[in-house]
Amino acid sequence: MSTFQKPMPAKVLEVIKESDTIFTLRLQLEDHEDRMRYQFMPGQFNMLYLFGVGEVPISIVSDPLDEGVIDHTIRIVGRVTRGLAQLQAGDIVGLRGPYGRGWPLALARDKDLLIVTGGLGCAPVVAAINFALKRKEHYRKLSIVQGVKHSNDLIWRKRYEMWKLLEGVEVLLAADESGPSWPFHKGRITELLDKVDVDPENCLAMICGPEGMMYRVADRLVEMDISPYNIYLSMERNMQCAIGHCGHCQFGGDFICKDGPVFVYPDVREKLLMEGV
Repeated sequence: MSTFQKPMPAKVLEVIKESDTIFTLRLQLEDHEDRMRYQFMPGQFNMLYLFGVGEVPISIVSDPLDEGVIDHTIRIVGRVTRGLAQLQAGDIVGLRGPYGRGWPLALARDKDLLIVTGGLGCAPVVAAINFALKRKEHYRKLSIVQGVKHSNDLIWRKRYEMWKLLEGVEVLLAADESGPSWPFHKGRITELLDKVDVDPENCLAMICGPEGMMYRVADRLVEMDISPYNIYLSMERNMQCAIGHCGHCQFGGDFICKDGPVFVYPDVREKLLMEGV
């Protein structure tokens, strides 16, 4: 079982504004030995501690081989994240982690890799996308499907356009509501799945976003003959300790912080959308 870890000092290298409410915090651990020991897999998260304010769980969006640079894309939703948004280059925060179970990228080798994300909660899959793009020879094809409620909610638009130009990469974007200049699909993200070019018998899917959206997408993928055991979801709950002691992130008999956040679909299907779970 994981044990509590003292926060490691991390220096802010850069604060990147992604939108009015979303920013990326680029960090580097201060201590050389901490940097040498620190390793993570896409899909895991860190606990970021703002001294005198509090601590929050944040997904890691950088690649594991990014030479000691650790990126976290953060949505401003409360006191701690508002404080993190005020940081400047050179400031120090506390970091402990990584925690949780990440994406099963080793199982996706030699398969089509389908990544589906909805709403503003795309950070947990960005590390998987970065990982796969740097190791394209390990995957047959990478399909990225992103859906947002309104076209103005789409961040990293230039990044999606760049990814779309890469060989072996398919990018499909949708917005429930769109402005006049929106060049992509208007409608629900599930409508895009009919356009995805993957081999159902040799495909691994990774999904993150609102639970209702993940439920609908996963069931649609099963209808497309993708095995439910090749479908993985990243769950989100109020995580406070990251080691399964506080109970805030209990999910049935599991704890999101240590048994997840990534789960195979059959293990969570019946618990999705259930109140109090």
